[in-house]
Amino acid sequence: LCSCAGMLITGFILRNVDAINVVRHIEPSWASDLRSMALILILIRAGLGLDATVLRNLGGACLRLTCCPCLMECAAVAVSARLLLGFPWLWGTLLGFVLGAVSPAVVVPSMLWLQSEGLGVDQGIPTLVMAAASFDDVLAITGFGVVLGIVFSKGNLAWNIAKGPLEAVVGLIFGGVVGGLLWFLPSAQSGQRTTLRPVLLLLAGLCVMFAARRVEFGGSGPLGCIAVAFVAAFRWNKDQHGAASASETCALLWEVFQPILFGLIGSEVQIKDVASDSTLLGLGVLGISLTLRMTTSFLVVYGASLSLKERLFVAIAWLPKATVQVSSGDVGLDEPNKIQVPVNCRFLFFSRPKTQVLTVAVLSILVTAPIGAAAIALSAPRLLQRSARSLDPAKGR
Repeated sequence: LCSCAGMLITGFILRNVDAINVVRHIEPSWASDLRSMALILILIRAGLGLDATVLRNLGGACLRLTCCPCLMECAAVAVSARLLLGFPWLWGTLLGFVLGAVSPAVVVPSMLWLQSEGLGVDQGIPTLVMAAASFDDVLAITGFGVVLGIVFSKGNLAWNIAKGPLEAVVGLIFGGVVGGLLWFLPSAQSGQRTTLRPVLLLLAGLCVMFAARRVEFGGSGPLGCIAVAFVAAFRWNKDQHGAASASETCALLWEVFQPILFGLIGSEVQIKDVASDSTLLGLGVLGISLTLRMTTSFLVVYGASLSLKERLFVAIAWLPKATVQVSSGDVGLDEPNKIQVPVNCRFLFFSRPKTQVLTVAVLSILVTAPIGAAAIALSAPRLLQRSARSLDPAKGR
């Protein structure tokens, strides 16, 4: 049983057992900020772990892996939710974008573990998956925002559509500029460079993420965090200090924030919000969509110089969901409280079926996060080649 499963279960218990329901005392805004801080750590670690050469060589595969599985899963969910749950097409599409995002909270630590073990490194698999996962989340969040705006007639449609690509560009530019500043900070004469570098990098990540949220460019934050770390490490790795101190500090902090993140995610699952008689149908929707998602992931990395086993591993790595499903599910259910709901949507939010969206989102977390993490850990040694640089003759490896 992977560690994140225990953390999810603990958070679930702390929310749903009345005698020990301590989660009710946590302000939702604090929980959201803590999840964001944990996500910043994950994304900074991802940026530090990216290989520029691999990104250049696998740029096309990265783009295909970003777009195709997410859009295919969205279409599959829209159709299956229509047939099994009776959703209108727009609401099926909305649910599709909720489910379409892979979870950086599960995928990035798993890929960093692969790098430490030297598994798939020569083929660039960890870098490919981490980079695509970041853009995949932006695509899913953008699609969710566009469809949400259409359903509730909220905002300008053209702006909602254009905002997604603009958020990606702004995030990369802003993060790149901030990361470039870290080339010169701290100064070369400073005797505390190894101590100050991780501090400045974390502060830069916080600045980028929360500044993006402040100006309502949510998709810019995650990409900006990755860009900050990637650009900073590109220069740091050229001197004797390197980015090792930043990587080690982030890894240490992750040991603290990982149980906080997954505990908070687990605590978002409330039994009272789950439509019990929709559980099997929800699992059906999830099963259909995941099958098509994994098949598409396997196919789109064809031509990236990967073997059949390596392509199968990429498909497995594209399974876990968690962080985006929590935030999107909350937004989707809270939206009717903020604005006037159109007549044709009232059935979903002011009658029993309103819980079906959250039910499927909850199922996606409970099923794919622990199973996906375990599947990555178990399949990697069997499907991926170990880098020659990581071989240890003393251990016979």
